[in-house]
Amino acid sequence: MDDTPRAVAQACLDGAEAGTLHFPEILDRLGRAGFESDAVDFRRASATYYHADGESLILPQPPREGPIAAAFDTTALRAAIGEAQRQAPGYSYRGFCARARAAGCVGYIVSLAGRRAVYLGRTAETHVEHFPPMAAAAP
Repeated sequence: MDDTPRAVAQACLDGAEAGTLHFPEILDRLGRAGFESDAVDFRRASATYYHADGESLILPQPPREGPIAAAFDTTALRAAIGEAQRQAPGYSYRGFCARARAAGCVGYIVSLAGRRAVYLGRTAETHVEHFPPMAAAAP
C-alpha cells in the first residue's frame, strides 16, 4: 500500500481522536482513498483499514482505560451511538469508545459499501447499525 492511503487512514484516525473529523467525513475520506472497510479492536487498541485492492494496514490506537464489560448491553451501546450520530454536546470519540466498552463492546467493523457498522460483544453478540448513503461531495 502506498503512502497516500496510509496517510489518509492515519489522518482519519487522528482526526477522530482529536475531534476534528466526524464519522461522515471519515467515511468520505476513506472511500475516496479506496478503502472498503475498517475494524476497531478495543482489546488490542488497534484499527485495521481494508483497501479495495486486498491490502490492509493496522494502526495503533491510544490505550483505553478501564475494562470492557462482560455483558453486551445493546441499550447502552445504542445510546452511545445515538450521541455520536447527533454530535451531542460533550461528545468525543474517546468518550464514545469508553461508553461502548462499558456496554461490553469489544470492537466494531464498518463497511462503507454495506452502509453499516457491526458492533461485537465478548461472546460474538452483535448489534448492526445502518447508516444513510452519503451525499455527493463537491469536487
